[in-house]
Amino acid sequence: MFWEILIQAGFWAAAVRIATTYLLGTLGELLCERVGVLNLGIEGIMTVGAMAGWMWAYHTGDLWSAVLFAFFIGCMAGLLHAILTVFLGLSQHVSGIGITLLLSSLSYYVFRMLLPSTTTPPKIIPFDEVEIPLLSDLPVIGEAFFNQSPMTYLAVGITLLFLYVLNRTPLGLALRLVGENPAAADSQGIPVYLVRTGAVMVGSGLMAIGGAFLTLSHFDAFYFGMINGRGWICVALVIFASWRPGKAFWGVILFAAIEAFQLRVKSITGGLPYQFYLMLPYIVSILALVFLAKNAAYPRSLLIPYRRGER
Repeated sequence: MFWEILIQAGFWAAAVRIATTYLLGTLGELLCERVGVLNLGIEGIMTVGAMAGWMWAYHTGDLWSAVLFAFFIGCMAGLLHAILTVFLGLSQHVSGIGITLLLSSLSYYVFRMLLPSTTTPPKIIPFDEVEIPLLSDLPVIGEAFFNQSPMTYLAVGITLLFLYVLNRTPLGLALRLVGENPAAADSQGIPVYLVRTGAVMVGSGLMAIGGAFLTLSHFDAFYFGMINGRGWICVALVIFASWRPGKAFWGVILFAAIEAFQLRVKSITGGLPYQFYLMLPYIVSILALVFLAKNAAYPRSLLIPYRRGER
């Protein structure tokens, strides 16, 4: 019975949709950590991205400018985190959690301030699914992977860009060197503070786009609590992927497939209680941290503030 779910095109199409948010959030977190900055503000950044993107689309009707606006708001949140952690050298854990609390509360406050009399979240017209010519006609695979939201294709494109930039360009070398040995990077004339700040800003912008995907494509409205721990899952997925974009892509697909599976299997009566299947994605995340975190080749300067001249 369960294996029948796994061979359905609709199941894999749902898995790809679910994966989009996780992929954007994971890539954003990966970029931050690659330069040595842990960003635990991801949950709040995804929340404010979801709200900001939806609010922009609700008032303007332009979805792509809403994506850009969410990215900009995420970059501003990343700038705040960078000021606290990169320039002032404060605790990355405390700063990140503080930003999550600040932005989550601020998102709900702004929503209520702009729509004070709303009892039911208003809806927008979200992105339509776009078929890739010829590929979308393939049986099962075409429906599952080549008939998706434009934001899904954007997320895949960003993944390919990450693979190229991090592994094949001087910029990628600078990012990796700053994350491994910022003193050596500084001695080579690489502006460590600016590289870290830029990476945290762009990474936070991607997290915000990941949140905006939920309101602009996956759903059509902004709901309180809609991020629902997705940001924390992205942090675990970065460790699962050993800070590698390609591995992150397949890890996200695996996790999204597990989440899509539990959404379908919980309606099947008999056997284990459906609550067990609700726990599956989080059980997998915990197991990934337990078995992979100990031997993971993490960036050597992660969580360590850099101060020029200190050894």
